[in-house]
Amino acid sequence: MIYTVTFNPAVDYVMHPLTLDMGFTNRSSSEEVRCGGNGINVSSILNELNVDTICLGIIAGFTGNYILDTLQQAGVTCNFVRLDKGFTRINVKLNGIVMTIINGMGPKIPNDKVDELFGRLDRIKAGDTLVLTGSIPKCLPDDMYEIIMTRLAGRGIRFVVDAPGTLLLQSLASQPFMIKPNNHELGKLFDVNPETPEESLPYARILHERGAQNVVVSCGGEGSALIAADGSEYTTKCPPCRLVNATGAGDSMVAGFLASLDRGFSYQDALNFASACGSSTAASKGLAHRATIDKFYAALQKIMAEDAEKKATEPKAKKAPEAKSEKDAPVK
Repeated sequence: MIYTVTFNPAVDYVMHPLTLDMGFTNRSSSEEVRCGGNGINVSSILNELNVDTICLGIIAGFTGNYILDTLQQAGVTCNFVRLDKGFTRINVKLNGIVMTIINGMGPKIPNDKVDELFGRLDRIKAGDTLVLTGSIPKCLPDDMYEIIMTRLAGRGIRFVVDAPGTLLLQSLASQPFMIKPNNHELGKLFDVNPETPEESLPYARILHERGAQNVVVSCGGEGSALIAADGSEYTTKCPPCRLVNATGAGDSMVAGFLASLDRGFSYQDALNFASACGSSTAASKGLAHRATIDKFYAALQKIMAEDAEKKATEPKAKKAPEAKSEKDAPVK
């Protein structure tokens, strides 16, 4: 079973303004309402891929009810803790010429509700996977992921962490099964600017050596890189697509990688499938549907096969520059 935790869920209210002039009345050409939150996105894609998943988290008020009802109607199993006061935050996304986002604060979460969530996490068994992703509300400790992994340590649970900066670095001591920074997050950790999967590999290896088993690095339209649990390196491309909405693309990659590995895919095919999932969501208004994912995966497999055939007939390319040693690599 794959469990996800969303501490900071949201109702995303997406508007498409015709104009955006401060101090004046602006009108929207259309609107959409979606469930937001990284863990929710991961569970939604897993559900789309027919993988058993349970979505955990904390919700409140009428907006929390909307999230619960929407997920259950889609067939996602939920086990949320409900707050007695407040309401789950609303994020307003103004999708005009330039995307403008206003994220809500969300409710205050009392300690007894955190303990209630911990009690539900304690039921996770050996062999299960726990995905920890997304932001932590300001009312909770900023090392919440480390607290959870320490609490559940030694139980044979696979941890997956998709979080920036300190949250990611704190997770390495628990030897997570998978982490998924993007190239920009990777660059901030090591004070570098990797743009391609090949440029990201040396720094992904440092994170692998520091404890992460599988390190997937997404590089936008350039593709993705993987340092696998056995230390081998892989890269993949992105299938051709037109960017519609980048929200949830990284979460879709996490879901795709986990689903494909659990189904016995090779590391290369798992990375390809993860890339197809991410690209499918990026090319969709909301999270991708299975038909789109399958279409993109087939297209990417063809591209990768053609690329491998081409490389087999060409001289070997120069190796990517080596990263600084683990000792010298800066961590911010």
